[in-house]
Order: sequence, then structure tokens, then C-alpha cells
Amino acid sequence: MPRPQDSFSAARSLTVEGDVYAMVSLAAAEANGLAGLTMLPRSLKVLAENVLRHEDGRAVTASTLEGLRNWSTPAGVGAEVPFHPTRLVLNDSGGLPAMADLAALRDAVRRAGGDPTRINPGVPADMVIDHSVMVDAFGTLDAVARNLDLEYERNAERYRFLRWCQSAFTGFRVAPPGQGILHQVNLEHMARCVWTSEQDGRRWAYPESLMGTDSHTPMINALGVLGWGVGGIEATAGVLGQPIGIVLPRVVGCRLVGAPAQGVTATDITLLVVQRLRAYGVIAAYVEFFGPALSRLSLPDRATLSNMAPEYGATMGFCPVDAETIRFLELTGRGGMHARLVEAYCRAQGLWHDADGPQPRFLEALEIDLSEAEPAAAGPRRPQDRVSLPQIRPSFDAAFPPRGSIPDGGLADGAVVIAAITSCTNTSNPDGMLGAGILARKAVARGLTSKPWVKTSLAPGSTVVADYLEATGLQADLDRLGFNLIGFGCTTCMGNSGPLPEAVEEAIATGGSTAVAVLSGNRNFEGRVHTLAKANYIMSPPLVVAHALAGTIRIDLTTDAIGPDRDGRPVMLADIWPTADEIAEARDVALTTERFERRYAAVFAGDERWQGLDAPAGDTFPWAADSLYMQEPPFLQDVPAEPEPAEDLEGARMLVMLGDSVTTDHISPVGIITPASASGRYLIEHQVRPKDFNSFAARRLNHHVMIRGTFGNIRLRNRLAPGTEGGWTHHQPSGEILPIHEAAARYASEGVPLIVMAGAEYGAGSSRDWAAKGTRLLGVRVVIANSFERIHRSNLVYLGVLPLQLPQGVTAETLALDGTETFNLEGIAPWPAPVSTITWTIRRADGRTEALPLLCRLDTPFEAECFRHGGILPRVLRQHLSGLAPGMRSG
Repeated sequence: MPRPQDSFSAARSLTVEGDVYAMVSLAAAEANGLAGLTMLPRSLKVLAENVLRHEDGRAVTASTLEGLRNWSTPAGVGAEVPFHPTRLVLNDSGGLPAMADLAALRDAVRRAGGDPTRINPGVPADMVIDHSVMVDAFGTLDAVARNLDLEYERNAERYRFLRWCQSAFTGFRVAPPGQGILHQVNLEHMARCVWTSEQDGRRWAYPESLMGTDSHTPMINALGVLGWGVGGIEATAGVLGQPIGIVLPRVVGCRLVGAPAQGVTATDITLLVVQRLRAYGVIAAYVEFFGPALSRLSLPDRATLSNMAPEYGATMGFCPVDAETIRFLELTGRGGMHARLVEAYCRAQGLWHDADGPQPRFLEALEIDLSEAEPAAAGPRRPQDRVSLPQIRPSFDAAFPPRGSIPDGGLADGAVVIAAITSCTNTSNPDGMLGAGILARKAVARGLTSKPWVKTSLAPGSTVVADYLEATGLQADLDRLGFNLIGFGCTTCMGNSGPLPEAVEEAIATGGSTAVAVLSGNRNFEGRVHTLAKANYIMSPPLVVAHALAGTIRIDLTTDAIGPDRDGRPVMLADIWPTADEIAEARDVALTTERFERRYAAVFAGDERWQGLDAPAGDTFPWAADSLYMQEPPFLQDVPAEPEPAEDLEGARMLVMLGDSVTTDHISPVGIITPASASGRYLIEHQVRPKDFNSFAARRLNHHVMIRGTFGNIRLRNRLAPGTEGGWTHHQPSGEILPIHEAAARYASEGVPLIVMAGAEYGAGSSRDWAAKGTRLLGVRVVIANSFERIHRSNLVYLGVLPLQLPQGVTAETLALDGTETFNLEGIAPWPAPVSTITWTIRRADGRTEALPLLCRLDTPFEAECFRHGGILPRVLRQHLSGLAPGMRSG
């Protein structure tokens, strides 16, 4: 890190057991003129320290620091803040495109006559390959090995690229397949809470901060680490060490009180918090937890709570450092002197949480009583739609009204066809995992079995979980119910659920059945888990096992028997539910420091499969023109030396018109590729057999495949093509119904600019960079919506697509738009200013016109600068070629 200029004389010394560290003291800065810093919420204290420590006279000036005085007042909200994350964490799904962008930058620099080896990560960047394993084999003892073999077979080309990245780039590490899920590995191993580095002969200590290429990066907030998810495009800038311009958010204090009842899991608590915070309204805010109940939550319980920050709409769910944090660091092998440094630093900086001590000054706060939590699920379509156990069946019947009869051979409506213990959200929680195993043991003892139409799977986010389930003997009980280990990765939670058994697919088709997936994940949007599972419910791991036994969602587990035991007696959920004492006894055996240290000792080494990959050499990557997996990203080809002025739009047409709550899963190609899809047809045309299609995640570096899947989700309803689902639209003025990518190509040949029209919460869900990349490559210039989710709006800007917001109360419905209109947009040329007004003129087919003001959602000068360059990557390229780019260093 660079030495700060220290305009406010905030540098101080911190001595911990004889070791002396330098630190930037907020109390000292406050004493020297920056009033209000010591009463900031703890999350903002971390951000304020970050700004003070990076004062360099360029990105952070004395004037920037003067603005810190407003952070404790409403006037501070909305200010632009230059943020320098300590490090980047990447999954392969979002991180591989970011690394491909770096490789493309090297290509562009070489084409321009520069030195490509100067393009390297400017901050440490770690990738965990966790998004490529699929649930092909299940219910067998060799499922892990079989799925890993298939993963390498399908992804060898991508993995060779990552092996090249390991050798070509400095400061980049990869945890190969089979090591776990990024966020759980980060929580249990990589994170430090407080980092140290040498500068000018002094050892500096400072709070850890990070960004990650996945929306559930906030899981690390449970350790008191500032961090959130960003799109792959923004991550590229972060990897290069560029300061990221962020808007100072609202910080909502969430005081936790009360004690949950016996039998209530961390999942149940989290679903209550998700529901309450969604109702309160915390979109794009930092939520900071505090209060007496926080101190009673274990670190894994907090991790479940923080992990689902995107589901309650927040940027973060921040838990400050306290005694429980230190205990967890000790347990997971990061104790000793380092844990003592963490405690000493956090106490000295005012980051330590004591429920009985003074609390920060929050501009707004709410209270949630955890005694109101009860066993629950969320569904059938959204994670914020919490339903108690007795209300699960009514919630399903309300969404999918019961039919009179099912054709012979058909599966009953509400049949559970997928039961997956998956996702870092819950597999990082030992109590939840041990509870599932104990429930399985009791069920096996009574003679219960999973129903034959249920595809069962267990995919933990850490190999430590496999160790402790084996050590306690609980894995054997899970195996007897079909919950064999199938791998270590995201699997079902992100759509890699694999095919259903052929007989089950036929039964669904015969009955026209509404099938159900239950999972211990964090996302249950339509079409995400599996195309044949129309309803999806999030629940705790023990409840996943219980529903596999029941085989249906149309059951009240508080009053109905799960099934008969071997003697014909009814077995109730209460009969097999794990007690607190049983879980505590198993926990004493399961959790040892030695287990964590042994499993993580070689997490970045890789097995013989990884080491045996034949990776290319050289300073630039040799892209293969005929590859159907990897093509050079197109965003840096033919970039002019200077940005061209933006133009107003005239005669634009709508490509897509959508309603509310359209997620990135609807926009971005995600999940499996089907033969009937446009992407599937493209692969077939190129002699790829359907069994070798792999997933969109695996082919996301082939823009020809991805563009054909953009807006192609089968649950997407484009209002310009009523009666269709998926990637279809009405071309105007011909009136033809065409695949969206074909219509976009025709509009491009006709010189017609394109817009997308959407409702509220546009772009909710995972931080999928291809939701923005696909939009850009389809030729869309502007997206107009009632509101945007944070990450997707940023991604649009960083791809050079302009997000515009409708006035309050104005919607596509109130405007009676039908797709026959043309549109003019004035105020874009020559460059739109942040939060300016753009005039939108609608010209209807009969010649009538009306004009409306739209809010330009370039929220900061940094975003406006990126848009001016046509995106963040062209901006980085031009800066580098001009010798201005920070964070570039020699290889």
C-alpha cells in the first residue's frame, strides 16, 4: 500500500505484545478536525479509514477528506467515495470473465505497441472454482469422483486458461475444483479481519476490505470484513488496483433482541430478517447488526445472516468484530498472535462490539425480535416470501391452484423432485449440517426412506464439512437416504442441478405436473434451479431432508405424518427433529482446529488432475478461433484512441418490454443449455451433441453462445410478444415474431437504436456480468426502468449502456406502450452528466407524441467517466496507454 500523505496527522502506533504497528487512527483524525468519525457506524469507520489511508493527492485529496465531516449527517449520503479494496475474491463463473478481460487487455496493449506484461493484478486476487460442478451422479458412494471427472472433461479448455493465468499474472491464485465454495473458503480460511503490510520501514495494520464476483460476497461481513459483490466488469477494474468510485450509502442499524425458541435454525432466523428488512426497505444500503441478540449468535449463524444480504436487498449485512469473532478465528487456525492483533486493533479503532457498551450513531435503525422466528421456508418464487411450516402448502396452492385429477402415469402436483443440501448459505453452518445428519439418523432408525422420485444431493461449501460428517458417523445416515456427497461447489443453488432421472421427467411431462425443488440455498427464482421445477422453496438442511422423506410440498409437517415407520406407526417431524443437546454433542466431536488446518493446508495446490493440465505459455493467451468455449472478449477490439462523443437517440425501438422484479437470471444466460434454445441450435450447427452442451456458466467466454441466450430464460415474459415465454420479440414495423438476437441483428442492419423497457427492481439477483454484456452486444443503448438493483445498474454503466429511471408513478402500463412506438432521447449528447435529466419523447403509431423527463442513473462522476469512454475496459486501456493507470506493475 502507498504511504498516506496524512493531511490530518492521523498516523499512530499500536503495540501488541511488544510488536509495533502503524495505523491510521480515526480518533486522531477527529481530534485534528474531522469531526464525527468516532460515532460513525462501524462499517463506515472501516470505509473512512480506507479513504484516509489512501490519501495520495490524486484519487484521494485533502478535499476528499474534508467530505468525511458529512458522513455522520444525512448530507453525507450519496457522496462519491474512492474505495481501494484490500483484495479481490473471484468465483470461476464471474471471475473467469474478469481474468479473460485482463487477458484481452494484454492483447489490446500488445496491438497498440505496449508491454503486455505490465497488465497484472494490482491487489491480491484469489479464485475458487466452485460454479462448474453439476449434479450428474447422485445417491452413490462414488458420486464425488464421477462428477469431478465430468467437470474436468467438460471444462478442460477453461481450466487450461486458468492455469495459464496462474503462471502469466502475478498476484493471482486459484483454488482448483473440489475445494469448496468461494464464500465458505473465504470465511473459514482466507479472510484475516486485519491485514498488515510493510511501507517505508513501518508495518501498517488496517481493516480488511474486499470485493467479490458474486452477489453473496457479503457472507464475509460476518467476520467484520467490509465486502460486497460486484459484477465481473467492475471486478476487472478492482483487480487492476483502480480505485472504485462508490456512493456513500444509507446505513441502517438493525438491533437484534430476543432469543429464538428451541428447534429454530439459523435459516429460520435469516428468513425472518430477510422478510422484515425487505418490508422496511434497505435496497443498496449497508445493514449493520448490533444488540444483545447478536452477541448470542454464533459466527456461522451470523454468516447465514450476512450471506443473504442480497435477498433483503442490501449491499452488506455487517456484523462487527467481538469475542465470538476471535473465537472463530482461533477455531479455524487463525488464532494466536494474529487474533490478538485483530482484537487490539478493533478496540483501538472503535470497531469492537460489546452489546452493553456504547453504540454508533445511526441515522435510521429498526429492531427485530428473534423470538418471533419459527421453522419456515421461503417460496415458491422469491427468497423474501417467508412462510411458516403450516403455510407452505397453502402458499403452493395459491400460486398453483389444485387440479381435479392427474393423468395416469403423471406426477402429482407439488411433488418434490429435487431435495438439495447445497450452497454456502447453510453448509457453512455446522449446526444446520449436523442437524440434517441427526434427523437422517433418526429417520433411518424408524425405517423411513426418501421417495423414489426425489433427486437427493449433498454439496457442501467446504471439505471440512465432509470430514466432520464422517467423524460423527452422520454421513452414513445421510447416505442411506440418498444424500451422498456429490461434490464441493454451488450446484443446485445456481442452476447446476443436473438432469432429473428420465422416468421422473416423463412423469412430469405426462401429468403436466407442477414439480417442486427444496434446497438449503439462497435463490429460488423461477427457472433457476431446474427448468422442470416451477416452484422452489428455500429451507434449512434438516427440512430439506424431511421433505425428501415426505416427497411432497403439499403437507403440513406440524400436523401431518411424514410417513409410517417399519411397524406402520405414523412418524411426525417432531419425532425425528434434532434437539439442541444432540447437536451440541455432535458439535463437540465435529469442530476441531486440526480439521480446518489440515483441509486448508493445500487449498491452492490442486490434485493430479489440476497439475496435469497442459496449459499454454507466453505473455498473451493464444485464443483459438474455432473454440466453442473461449473466444477473445469483443469489448476491446477496435477501440479508438479517444472516446467518441455520445449521441442522442432518434427513432429508437423497444427490443424488450418487461414487468417488475425481472432478475439477472431472467436476463442472463444461466443454467443448462437445451437443444430447443437458440444457443442449443447454434451448438448443434457446430456439431456439438446435446449431451456435451454443458452449462451457460461453462460457455460464458463464447459470446456467440451467450448472446443467443440473453433474455432467453423460459420464464421470461416479453410483453412485446404476448403468449410466448423465453427469447422472443415482435420486430417493428414488420410485425414478425423473431428470436430476440435475430430481431436485434435486423434492427442493427436497419440502423435502428434499441432500448429495453422494464419495471421495478430491474436486475435483482446474482451479479451476473452477462446480463449487462448480453444487453450491450444485442445493441441496446438505453435501459428505462422504474428502479434498478445496485449491481446490475453498475454493470450496465460499465458496459456503456445508459440506465434511465422513470418518474414516480409512471410505468409502461400507465403510458399504454405496445411496442409500435418510436422514441427520441435528448440530453445524452455530448456526454450525460451524473443524475441529470434526459428528455424522452414517445411517438405513437398514429403520430401523437408526448415527452417525459427521465433521471440519468449515472450516479457518480466516476460512472459518467466510464460511460464517456464506452465502458470501464476502454477507459482502463486508454489510461494504461497514456501511462495514467494506477495499479499497473511489471510482471
